Amino acid sequence: MTSRTKPAASAVSRRSMLKAAGGVVAAAAIGGPAARAEESAAKLKGNIRHSVSRWCYSKIPFDEFCGHCKRIGIQSVELLGPSDFPVLQKHGLVCAMVNSHGLTKGLNHRENHAECLAKLRPAIEATAAAGFPNTICFSGNRDGIDDEEGLKNCVEAIKQVIGFAEEKKVTLCMELLNSKVNHKDYQCDRTAWGVEVCKRVGSPNMKLLYDIYHMQIMEGDVIATVQKFLPYIGHVHTGGVPGRNEIDETQELYYPAVMQALVKAGYKGFVGQEFIPKRDPIASLEQAIRICDV
Repeated sequence: MTSRTKPAASAVSRRSMLKAAGGVVAAAAIGGPAARAEESAAKLKGNIRHSVSRWCYSKIPFDEFCGHCKRIGIQSVELLGPSDFPVLQKHGLVCAMVNSHGLTKGLNHRENHAECLAKLRPAIEATAAAGFPNTICFSGNRDGIDDEEGLKNCVEAIKQVIGFAEEKKVTLCMELLNSKVNHKDYQCDRTAWGVEVCKRVGSPNMKLLYDIYHMQIMEGDVIATVQKFLPYIGHVHTGGVPGRNEIDETQELYYPAVMQALVKAGYKGFVGQEFIPKRDPIASLEQAIRICDV
């Protein structure tokens, strides 16, 4: 768990920052579309490349959602396939993480390799053709396999496609997920295990999708972990703990500090908002962007 002892003044500063971020968004929402557009038009700092996972906002029509993202200053809508790319491109957006194969039956079992690779190759091709940076991949569930065998099988599969990814200038990112709450039995559930996959593959085009929500649940120590393993992190996801909701003062992590640590460490990838909003979804998304825009 990421925690710090702070003097009282620092605690007040934290509350003030988060409330200010939320207050600005709330005020804009109350003021109507014109006020919201004016508030969101304020220039972002540019230290964080902002993205958002589409599935968290699936009730909003995609074209409309892309319009909101463009107005807010978000550069990417992610976890999409090629059929979604024309709408993205219409709005001048990118997909920072393109979908590929399934989550539970992944690369850690040899019997899944043919199916996974048959989906990874066209996903890499489509990612490259659109000029996007990353394609996602998954370890899959253990299903009785131990960590060493699962690791070897993942490396064996990835080595069959990593040369193609290098040729296409696409990075494969294996997602870290928690196996305690949301994804029981998922194998790539610790940063060190995922880093070992990357090391054995031995390519700059093989990295991790470091999901802060999932790794806070599994191992905590988020800031020290991203600083230690930054060369192996190609993409970052957010989410409030507990509950995977808003990343404001209602949850246990202080996201401005995490984002500042990423910037200071030299992280250049995207940060994708991947929380399930409990309040007005667009207002919550705007608030999250302001919180992370350090």
